[in-house]
Amino acid sequence: MTRIADLDTKITFKATVQETKRLTPENTEEIREIILQVDEPGFEVQVDQSFGVLVQTKGEFGKSTHHRLYSVADLPERRNGKPLITMLVKRCSYVDEFSGEEYPGVASNYLCNRKKGDAVKLTGPHTLPFTVPEDRTANLLLIGMGTGIAPFRSFVKHIYKNVDDWEGRIRLFYGARSGLELLYLNDKDGDLTNYYDEETFEAFHALSPRPHFADPIALDAVLEERTTEIVDMLKHANTHVYVAGYEKIRDVLDKAFSKIMGSKENWETRKAELIAGKKWAEVIY
Repeated sequence: MTRIADLDTKITFKATVQETKRLTPENTEEIREIILQVDEPGFEVQVDQSFGVLVQTKGEFGKSTHHRLYSVADLPERRNGKPLITMLVKRCSYVDEFSGEEYPGVASNYLCNRKKGDAVKLTGPHTLPFTVPEDRTANLLLIGMGTGIAPFRSFVKHIYKNVDDWEGRIRLFYGARSGLELLYLNDKDGDLTNYYDEETFEAFHALSPRPHFADPIALDAVLEERTTEIVDMLKHANTHVYVAGYEKIRDVLDKAFSKIMGSKENWETRKAELIAGKKWAEVIY
C-alpha cells in the first residue's frame, strides 16, 4: 500500500477557490463542498484518482509542509479551458496523545477557512484503488461513511453518464448522523437520487438512532437488512466491494459481514478471496 510520505510533492499546481459552501447544518459537524479551478490547464484528474493539498505550517521546529489526499467528489469539468475539481472536506480536530490537548486538523481547517479567490497548492494526480471493472456485468457494493461518499458520488455518475450498457448491480450503502447529513442523498443536495430510476442502482441510508446523543451510525443494521441480496452478490466471482470512510468502519463491516455470511470464518475466507482477486478496495481517512 502506498504511503502518503512516498508520494511525489516536487511538482505542484496552483488552484483557486471558485466556490465553497457548507453542506451540513450549523449545529452539526462541518462538511464543506469546495470547487477549485486549477490555473495550469495541463493538470488532469479523473474519478479513479485523488489529488493532494500542500499546506505550509509553522511549528516549534520551524516551517514544515503538511500533505493530505482528497478524492474527486464530482465529474471533472473545465471552465475557460481550465480544470475544475470538486472536493468534500470535514473540519477535523485531534487530541495529542501525550498532552491530552485538542488541536485543529491542519489541512481540513486550512481548506474550510479558504474563501472564494484564495489560492491552494495541489499535487498529483495520485491513484485511487476504485476502478470501473471492464466487465459490464460486474456487481459493485459501495460502502461509505461521512466524506467517504465523495469518491462514490463521482464513480456512480461516471458509470451512468460515460459507461455504455452497464448491467451489473450497484448497491450504495452510506452512513450519516442524520437525514440532513446524507450528503448528495438528501432533499437539498440530492443529485445521487437522479440515479434511483436506473434499474441497476439502489442506495440505502444508515442513520444514528439518536443523532443528538452521539449514538453510532447503524450502518451494520442497514447492511444486515439486505442479507439475502448481499449473500447472493458475494456468491458471484465478479462482485467488487469498495469501502471509504473513517478507520472504525473496518470493525463495523467485519462484524456485519460475519453475521451476513453466517460466521466470522466464512467472512474471512470470502474477504481474503476478494482481496486476492483485487475485488476489495478501501480508502480509509
